[in-house]
Amino acid sequence: MGCRLHFLFFYVVNRCGCIIEFAPVIRMKSLIKTALFLVCILFAQYVSADMIIGGDVTHTVGKGENLYRVGAKYGVYWKTIARINGLNEKDPLVEGAILKFNTRKIVPRVVDTGIIVNIPDRTLYFFRDKQLMALPVGLGASYKNEYSDWKTPEGKFRIVSKRKDPTWYVPESIQIEYALKGKNVEETVPPGPKNPLGKYAIKTSLPAVLIHETIWPGSVYRYMSHGCIRMLREHIEQLFPLVEVNMQGEIIYEPVKIARTDDGRTFVEIRTDIYRKHKSMKNYTAKLIDARGVSDKVDWQKIDRLLKEESGVAEDVSLEKHAKPGASSESDPSKAGFTSQVVDYFKSKFNKSDQAASTGNNNKQ
Repeated sequence: MGCRLHFLFFYVVNRCGCIIEFAPVIRMKSLIKTALFLVCILFAQYVSADMIIGGDVTHTVGKGENLYRVGAKYGVYWKTIARINGLNEKDPLVEGAILKFNTRKIVPRVVDTGIIVNIPDRTLYFFRDKQLMALPVGLGASYKNEYSDWKTPEGKFRIVSKRKDPTWYVPESIQIEYALKGKNVEETVPPGPKNPLGKYAIKTSLPAVLIHETIWPGSVYRYMSHGCIRMLREHIEQLFPLVEVNMQGEIIYEPVKIARTDDGRTFVEIRTDIYRKHKSMKNYTAKLIDARGVSDKVDWQKIDRLLKEESGVAEDVSLEKHAKPGASSESDPSKAGFTSQVVDYFKSKFNKSDQAASTGNNNKQ
């Protein structure tokens, strides 16, 4: 048997920013005390580089909230929330109503330090010092015109600079689009409430791609940007002080993710092929499952359902005969061989001062 490293994680929904931290299974007295203050604890396990995070969530609808905003906070497709809760997609949410849904997802790549953005996930994964934050983002629109292609590009990058209260230097392609739409055309937009970059901007080495706050929160967890990576203020305020210049990152495109747990179960997560990179999602999924060597261990009827729904929630698709005795058939990692112990939550240990640097010219929004 290959060496399997078991690390204990916890996942705290902190204003819907998902923080996961490694914690040694010691100092039990302090762990138990601190556990009383946790709002939401879920568990994940790092087994053979497969990591599953998230779980069941109960959300109380706040004043003025809609399905889009709730989905953006938690990184869950709004139609999935509506379907699970028996809601009409067109009806407004009632303040105080209780919504229940699942945020379970498979982490597509695991790195020691850096940023991974998976386009079909609409999620930014930030790794540093044995911590992980999984934050919902808005990405580039799937359409293109004769002037520009707004899709968020794939590729490796490094952090070039970061800036509070940035100036937006409007790219020529966006100026042309605005002119064609009859909008006011500006070459620069100063800091302030009308600046599309919001209060925080992080420049990457990818041409014209920023990670930034947006003044249009309804565009987060959707594909509506000009290629940049948009975030809610509450999320980028968590990320901004932790990111350092020259930190490495990568934007990837993985609409199907597979994870294996320690008790032999297989979880699959399927999302929409938004940029239409695959001719057949069914064939693409089958090839990935075959490459993991589990074609004869999964329930293909469940796979077909996931392909139809494209809900983006990781589900247990194991055939029962391949699960270890006593394993639950429910799609809950905490019942599928995942460590279940109370762990401590240490608030962010990173209070480094922000590094001011220019975001430069020709930045998309």
